Amino acid sequence: MRRGWKIVIGFVVLLIVLLGLNALSVDHETKAAGVTEAGGKIVDLSGGDLEVVEEGPRSGSPIVLIHCFTCAINYWSKMMPALARQHRVVAIDLLGHGGSEKPKSGYSVSNQADLIAQALAKLGVSDAEVVGHSLGGAVAVALAQQSPAQVNRVFIIDTPPTHEEGDLGLIAKLGFAPVIGEAFWRIKPDFAVRKGLEVAFAPGFKIPDEFVEDVDRMTFSAYDDSASGFDDYTKEEPLDQRMAETGKPLMVIMGAEEQIIDEPVKRLTEYRATVPGTETKLISGVGHSPNVEKPAQSRLPSQISDLNCKSPCSNSLLSGSTPRVEPMFDTKTNISERLANAVDLLIDFATLGEYGLEPPASSAACESRRRPHPSQVGTRRGTAGDLLARS
Repeated sequence: MRRGWKIVIGFVVLLIVLLGLNALSVDHETKAAGVTEAGGKIVDLSGGDLEVVEEGPRSGSPIVLIHCFTCAINYWSKMMPALARQHRVVAIDLLGHGGSEKPKSGYSVSNQADLIAQALAKLGVSDAEVVGHSLGGAVAVALAQQSPAQVNRVFIIDTPPTHEEGDLGLIAKLGFAPVIGEAFWRIKPDFAVRKGLEVAFAPGFKIPDEFVEDVDRMTFSAYDDSASGFDDYTKEEPLDQRMAETGKPLMVIMGAEEQIIDEPVKRLTEYRATVPGTETKLISGVGHSPNVEKPAQSRLPSQISDLNCKSPCSNSLLSGSTPRVEPMFDTKTNISERLANAVDLLIDFATLGEYGLEPPASSAACESRRRPHPSQVGTRRGTAGDLLARS
């Protein structure tokens, strides 16, 4: 054998060994909880300590804010001051995110909801309006199912009923590939993280540095297992069916310029069809994160009824080409299948090819709305849903 081939083979073997060792190291990384937000505190829990930020009068009706995948409490920072004028606002970092603990395991949606229930019990919070953004939407639903006394109503922000109605894009897909994902996690540059976050907002939105730092604070296990936890939870039973079983009031808000969720208008229709009395709102000019893109921090609307889109949306809103449907987090249980796709992902990434959803067929909002009688919506003023919908 030629000397050159021996060198090549030796290099390949060494690379494989290094990748394997890196995967073992990255997969077993853990981090203790620590305060990352001004006014934050750590709540000690048996399954993992969580960071919590509280604002507003303790006598106010409580609003609980649960952030999205790879996010943190700071995704609510522009909403919280307005909400805190009348409400006790409790924002919580999910396990593996922000300042919360990052253990090797425990990232299922059910476990996340259980930890939040424990934290709320320690804080003396019950009968709350629970707002969940993306992954946080699934956790909010689980909280309503598992700890109904702690939940008055649920607000879901840009969370599809099942895992098969969205796509996080190429950068996230690369991170989920076995071995390659761990290697990419080790060396991930900030520009790649920033690029990967772009799908979470409307095109052209400038990603704040603090959101890149949120991703950097995570461990690979928290990143990978949180994603698969969402997929597993919605595969077992869709969120709309779960919410129907709780009997809790539901509001669902989505951005019209979604780059992650397929056909947001259709997703809103699915929620209304499954959960009786569901209130929905399609917000123009925003993508997957209306709580960041249109926080409406300057005012609080007076009634939640302004959000209603009671009449069915026109069929014309659902016309056009059908986007390609893939799991929201693209975490396949078959390792060989994931490995087979890894090379394609790398080639696509190297050539800067587009990999993701087609644009939604329409971003028009429902035109027909009806204001319900106050008895149908309760008497709470200035809720989180109000703030988003009137922004």
